[in-house]
Parts: sequence; structure tokens; C-alpha cells
Amino acid sequence: MTLIVLNFKTYRESTGQEAVRLAQICEDIARDYSVQMAVVPQVADISAISKTVKIPVFAQHVDGVGYGGFTGHITAASLKAAGASGSLINHSERRLKLAEIDASIVACRAAGMKMIVCTNNVATTRAAASLGPDYVAVEPPELIGSGIPVSKADPEVVTKSVEAVKRIAPNVEVLCGAGITHGEDLRAALELGSAGVLLASGIIKAKDQRKALEDLVTGVRK
Repeated sequence: MTLIVLNFKTYRESTGQEAVRLAQICEDIARDYSVQMAVVPQVADISAISKTVKIPVFAQHVDGVGYGGFTGHITAASLKAAGASGSLINHSERRLKLAEIDASIVACRAAGMKMIVCTNNVATTRAAASLGPDYVAVEPPELIGSGIPVSKADPEVVTKSVEAVKRIAPNVEVLCGAGITHGEDLRAALELGSAGVLLASGIIKAKDQRKALEDLVTGVRK
């Protein structure tokens, strides 16, 4: 089933009660169009959203630390307790070193949480996949928020990432990110071999978020 991961980032339109409302829209879309949706709100909104919807709720970041003196860090255990079922790791707006990515993956795995590691090219995708997350999401940073989908601007980064991942970690799925807004973008991403998409501003900043999501999923149900 096609996976659509909506990153709420820190937009006004996806904070607090607006975040809860948007998560409810995503749940409606998942049910009505037979797609799998996951929402990625700010940490402070995870608990309220997880109590409201049944679709997966991911965190935007997790640190590879456990219990103890780690003031200001975000632990996998605390996210799980708040209702999160997974986390993004290494988003382009929250880059980590390879050792930190590995530690975050280990922490999520220990907590029984899913992992989506964000990458920006084939080489980093290959390296991330070797660490064994559930997903890698390929997002050239120059295209994020541009409205230009990576499936059009640089389709080879998707196809080659899929090929590289399947060679070294067949169980890891590849998501396509950056510039995804319309149904044609999602269709193109799927045709390139991805299992779904990671997107944000194209939906979050839309005048009608429900309509934007409906446009995205219409005709691509799997």
C-alpha cells in the first residue's frame, strides 16, 4: 500500500489545535482513499494527536540517548510514551553525523519504533540503508519547498537509490521527498520504484489542505 508521510514541520498551520485538525483530515483521507498515511508533528503535539487519530504518528527527530542526564534531548522512550510509533531521522533541517544516525536507529529499534532516515543523494542513501532502518527518504535539499518534485528534477537519484538499497538491504523501503505536491508527483514517484512519498509545504500551506490531499491521492490508490 502506498505510504504518504506528511511532515508538519513548525508551520503555524500545523501547530497545536491546527495540528490535531490536520491529522484528522489525514486519517479521513487514509480511510476514504485506501492509502497509508503517517503524520509527523512537533513533539509537543504528539500526545494530543495520538489520542485523537489511529494513523501512525511519527516524531520529527529522536536522539540516540537513553535514560539519564541528557537535558534537552528527545528520547525514543519518551516519544513512545507520548504515542509516537516512529520518527524521522536526519532530516535536511536537522542533520546528524553517521554515528548519531546509527545511535538514533538503535534507540528506536529498542523502543519498538519505526524509522525513516532522510538522505540527499545515492551515496548517503546507501550508507543509511546499511544501518537497517524501515525506510530511507531521498530528498535533495535544494528542492525542498521548491514546488519542483525530485521525480522530475532528478529522477535518477530515486531510481539509483532504489537499486542501491535493494542490493544491500532488500527489506528497506525507499520514499521520495522534496517538491511533492500533486497527484502526478506521487504517480511519478511510484513509477520510479519508491514505496511512497515524504512531503510537507505543498499540503501544509495549501488554502484547502483536504482538497490538496485529495488531489495527491486520487488515482494512485494501491
